[in-house]
Amino acid sequence: MKKLFKSIWPILLISLTLALLVAVNSVYASGDSEGGSGKSQWFEFAWKTLDFIILVGFLYWLLAAKIKTFFVGRRQEIKDSMENAAKEKTEAEKKYREYSEKIDKASHEIDGIIEMIKAQGVAEKQKIIEDADKVAQKMKEDTQARIEQEFNKASYQLRSEAVQLSVQMAEEILKKNITAQDHEVMVREYMDKVVNKN
Repeated sequence: MKKLFKSIWPILLISLTLALLVAVNSVYASGDSEGGSGKSQWFEFAWKTLDFIILVGFLYWLLAAKIKTFFVGRRQEIKDSMENAAKEKTEAEKKYREYSEKIDKASHEIDGIIEMIKAQGVAEKQKIIEDADKVAQKMKEDTQARIEQEFNKASYQLRSEAVQLSVQMAEEILKKNITAQDHEVMVREYMDKVVNKN
């Protein structure tokens, strides 16, 4: 109640001062125009002032509880709204921190995934290079084996052809140089060797 009176007191004082000024003004204005006695005007001024004070007191007595309730309720509403705002601010800051942590965690996870993908890419690249080297080495070995095989085949064919050619040349030389008598002598010698062995 004292707080309410302290807050209303300046308003009442200003209202009373204004009322006194209006009353004094009206007293001087009526005194100049009517030419009446100054005592009756002062008495009328005092009466009006008393009426005004009684009116203000009655209004205060009538409205003080409602004004107090209004201001106390309003103060409570403001207090509640400030507490709610502080609570909401705290919750918002908490959510902000949570979301910030989640974003940071997601960023770290994304960085980890990127690093993992890079590492896998490097490993895959290395594996591809190793596989390509193995394939190239195998192709080289296969080619070398094939070259050797072809070389051996060609050597065998050359030897076969050389032997056939040698046999043909020997036949021709023998046909030219050996007579029928030489042939008979050779057959007999061969037969003698075979008979002697058995």
